[in-house]
Amino acid sequence: MKNPFETPERAAFRETVRRFVETEVKPYADEWDEAGEIPWELHEKVGALGAFGFGVSEKYGGLGFDDCFMRAAVSEEFAQCGANGIPAAFGGRGISIGPLEKLASDDIKDAVLADIVAGRKGSSLAITEPSGGSDVARLKTTAKRDGNHYVINGSKTFITGGMKSDYFVVGARTGEEGLAGISLFFVEKDTPGFSRTDIGRKMGWWASDTATLYFDDCRVPAENLMGDENLGFIQIMHNFNYERLAMIAGALGMMKVCFDESVCWARERETFGRPMIKSQVIRHKLADMSAKIDRTEAYLNHICWQANEGEMPVAEICKGKFSATKALEFCASEAMQILGGAGYLRGNLVERVYREVKVQAIGGGSEEIMRDLAVRQMGL
Repeated sequence: MKNPFETPERAAFRETVRRFVETEVKPYADEWDEAGEIPWELHEKVGALGAFGFGVSEKYGGLGFDDCFMRAAVSEEFAQCGANGIPAAFGGRGISIGPLEKLASDDIKDAVLADIVAGRKGSSLAITEPSGGSDVARLKTTAKRDGNHYVINGSKTFITGGMKSDYFVVGARTGEEGLAGISLFFVEKDTPGFSRTDIGRKMGWWASDTATLYFDDCRVPAENLMGDENLGFIQIMHNFNYERLAMIAGALGMMKVCFDESVCWARERETFGRPMIKSQVIRHKLADMSAKIDRTEAYLNHICWQANEGEMPVAEICKGKFSATKALEFCASEAMQILGGAGYLRGNLVERVYREVKVQAIGGGSEEIMRDLAVRQMGL
């Protein structure tokens, strides 16, 4: 589908990312997926692309500007490697850089931000807890002021990149229950009282390390408070918008994989003496898949345009998130039907997409939470 908001700069950036994925990621995607990790040098190569630099000052190695179309292009193109656990492996950095750049002290930024943006060091956002995920207002991890320190107690789980990250942006309760009373803190991996364990045996995202974090009287300097005390919820919600935009784009990329693989298979495979592509049943499946791809792409472009204009379209992002993941579920299922037994074999692009569908529908805000938030944003 033609993007009416395309510019030569955006087109060139997308093509650069596309070539990178084709040469540096796709040939190794299955190997890394089965190994359960990606080589650290890939983090640095992606950093060199500028993929972590949106909205970050050039002082810290950032791009010095932001553009939601380019952000979306990174997520969409990387998703077309068919294993979204690979971009998820450095996704923790992507959703923690924003709060660090906007809220951390100059001393913290000077010490760590350039290394994170360049991919030399890892960072993660630690919000989700064992007692609840999308309902951030019920956050239970606490941070109590003790002289020149805060003492953090609690745990976080399903933290993307959590086993290999060096730095963490941690949400903790500093005040009363509810939306108010939540603050953000910068925590380094070697801080006494901090520990982590790996979450293995996941249905998908094999190449992405995922952790449970533990804070047992974890003491951090008071200067590690990021932003104003008790106002962290607003910053968390703002950051979620970019994460959800990336997940819409990722779903779109995976849908395109399903369509392309289905067309390729249907052209080559013969049933009852003729290519599958000539069967009306198959053609209708492809038409339905293509229509869902076009709708998702058009909606994503509109969201990116609004965000670039300075108005973050929260309701539209929420609707885009759950509608994109439902469309991805449909396309993955139809592609599996078209490929039949071949699609069920490990190492097949469609197989990898199929088992990663549900995490797209849950991560970054479940479909149910997205529907509820969208309606509330609409004033209903």
